[in-house]
Amino acid sequence: MEQQQETVLAFKGLTRRFGGVVALNEFDMELTNGQIVGLIGPNGSGKTTSFNVLTGIYEANGGSIEFLGQDITSWPAQKVYEAGVARTFQRSRLCLELSIFDNIMIGAHKRLNHGFMFNVFKRKALQQQIKENYEEARKLLTIFDPELADKMFEPVGSLRMIDRRRIEICRALISHPRLLLLDEPSAGMTHEETRELMDDILEVREMIDGLSIILVEHEMGMIERVTDKCIVLNFGQKICEGAYREVASNKLVQEAYLGGE
Repeated sequence: MEQQQETVLAFKGLTRRFGGVVALNEFDMELTNGQIVGLIGPNGSGKTTSFNVLTGIYEANGGSIEFLGQDITSWPAQKVYEAGVARTFQRSRLCLELSIFDNIMIGAHKRLNHGFMFNVFKRKALQQQIKENYEEARKLLTIFDPELADKMFEPVGSLRMIDRRRIEICRALISHPRLLLLDEPSAGMTHEETRELMDDILEVREMIDGLSIILVEHEMGMIERVTDKCIVLNFGQKICEGAYREVASNKLVQEAYLGGE
């Protein structure tokens, strides 16, 4: 029980400005071990900006970020990744000409030995490293779709959108993160594919012990089904937090999405 209540991530007064525009305005958020949190709000409300500040792409102009008890507010992107934060992006970042395996291995960068001596002279060790990573990549793909795991050396560009999203998630997961950030994973997918992806996310949470997830998503059916709680942003400010049904019935949230009278 204590493990389940461990605080994985905490934003305290997190602020980010772009000139005169306040993209995040003293944003507070807390995420516990194994929790899935939905981050929702109208376009331009600060959702992706929060991901970019957390992962070191943008600097914070105020407030702090704590991850597993450490202040990582000013950490560069590579250090945040090495600490255990992985993400996907709204727009696909896959290399379509490369194979499924090659794309997933991009996410294993911190675990691979890149030394010249190792790669040139320790060929057996290199082969063992490749074999181990192949087996792990295949195991991850099997969680999503066993048939996809049989296509490891096919180019990603030949796959349908949901399979590309699955590969992006596997690329993030192979780094063994404690926190996974999913930025609109259902973008460009059909309703049926979105439903399948919901099942995937729930299964990943069950299969990978202690993994916490923050989900930015406009598809409210996905938010309702997979999240433990929702946080709503509008103009960079948190306006509501709670279970999906509680949030969906909140007048401030309804006005943010639909507009006032």
